[in-house]
Amino acid sequence: MVADGYKQTDIGVIPEDWELKNFKEVFTFLTTATYSRADLTEDGSIQYLHYGDIHTKYDFTLDFDKYELPHISAEQLRKYPLLKDGDIVMADASEDYNGICKSIEIQNLTSKKAIAGLHTFLLRDKNNMLINGFKGYIASSNLLKIQFDRLATGMKVFGVSKGNLLTVQIPVPPKQEQQAIATALSDTDELINSLEKLIAKKEAIKTGTMQELLTGKKRLDGFSGEWEEKTLETLGKFSKGSGVKKDEANSGDIPCIRYGEIYTLHNEYIKRFDSYISKEVMLTAKKLKRGDILFAGSGETKEEIGKCVAFIGDFISYAGGDIVIFSPRNIDSLFMGYYLNTPKIAMQKASKGQGDAVVHISASSLADIQVIIPKDIQEQRSISGILFNMDKSIDALRTKLSKVKAIKEGMMQELLTGRTRLLKDMT
Repeated sequence: MVADGYKQTDIGVIPEDWELKNFKEVFTFLTTATYSRADLTEDGSIQYLHYGDIHTKYDFTLDFDKYELPHISAEQLRKYPLLKDGDIVMADASEDYNGICKSIEIQNLTSKKAIAGLHTFLLRDKNNMLINGFKGYIASSNLLKIQFDRLATGMKVFGVSKGNLLTVQIPVPPKQEQQAIATALSDTDELINSLEKLIAKKEAIKTGTMQELLTGKKRLDGFSGEWEEKTLETLGKFSKGSGVKKDEANSGDIPCIRYGEIYTLHNEYIKRFDSYISKEVMLTAKKLKRGDILFAGSGETKEEIGKCVAFIGDFISYAGGDIVIFSPRNIDSLFMGYYLNTPKIAMQKASKGQGDAVVHISASSLADIQVIIPKDIQEQRSISGILFNMDKSIDALRTKLSKVKAIKEGMMQELLTGRTRLLKDMT
């Protein structure tokens, strides 16, 4: 049963005062260029929007006050139409279903000149049905995404033809409500952008702090003793992880680290686990001790080989195969988790990597790594404590960012379907 004030349509229930229009009624399709990235130039006068950048760099809008695109020369412009504020540029090809018909709205072009390029549709509102600022959000709404997915064709690359796209139906709220929705969502986007900038700023500060504190370039108050040069072999002992096949990674409830997760999930120290093994699998895995340093023993490139993380937990956990474990003596392992991923140490590890398609590094090679570290363990702990607190601050911001993004997703579900109305006289 449809609630009062709403109506059933082909795309679902929407408010009674919303219209339903198809793409053919709303948009004119304009010509787009076909230049590849190889055709672009650094000193051209025309900015060029490539479909790959729609997939990877922008969400909902492309604000030309914030971004500078690759360029083409004036000679390459030919008769291609220049973009205008409010235009929708849609990627017409995607390697996965998530990216089918991903769209962005053009904003703040002012005096800049730009065109839409390879594998894109350029859509321009021909009857002024949708206000600027609202178009990018409605083009990315679930009500449209469901239709795009249903019309998509392809095996390895998916897309929707122009003919099929013309039949896609768009819910069109009254313009006053479009403005209210656009304002609410853009305000949330601004909060997301500000959090992302703050996280990037704090990460840059952390990187600079690491460069100063982990090299001795800057000393903390109260410490003046010399740093000593050692090999890892003299600072602890090495062992190897074992067992844990891919199909065993979620066989139980005992925490476990697999070597690939060192590359994809962790930095400096282990914060969480994604693999949990059974008691049977545990019998063939390597038990960890608090303070162990885990190196990835295999990787795809020499530059990344031997990435490591410190295990600073007080609970039982295990390591799978292709992990080299270093158990330091009288050394702050959290300090080593930060230090052993610094560029100078990474260069040493890269020089010791063996292989091409798959690169390996052995315990004996890692044992020869030379380090220069504070002799006083209290200085090590003070340094790692500062970096750890920086990480906690960054993690708190990331948690907040995730929550705001979840709120934004919920807002889009509610506002772009009309389930929640922002204007009292429309409820």
